[in-house]
Amino acid sequence: MQDLNNVRAGKFFAGLALLISGCATEQAAPPPSAQILSGDQMLRESQGIAHLSDRWKSGKQLIDRGNLQVREGQTKVDEGNRMIEEGEKIVRESEESYKNIKQ
Repeated sequence: MQDLNNVRAGKFFAGLALLISGCATEQAAPPPSAQILSGDQMLRESQGIAHLSDRWKSGKQLIDRGNLQVREGQTKVDEGNRMIEEGEKIVRESEESYKNIKQ
């Protein structure tokens, strides 16, 4: 029990020492203030941001059009597969009918 109290007391004093040393350290100097931009610099930056925005919009439009074409294409593929199945069914039925007539 005595050992447990010694460990607790040691932890307490270690924590207290860290707290005191943290308060005694010098505070970091605030970062230097950002430079004030000139009108030309602000204009260039805003034009660059506008260009990025236009490019993003263009990319988004391409994605939307591509997704639309994929959906339309899938619809056509599905319709084509349905037509193939229907045609194969008709061919099989016709061949069976022909075999039955020949017998």
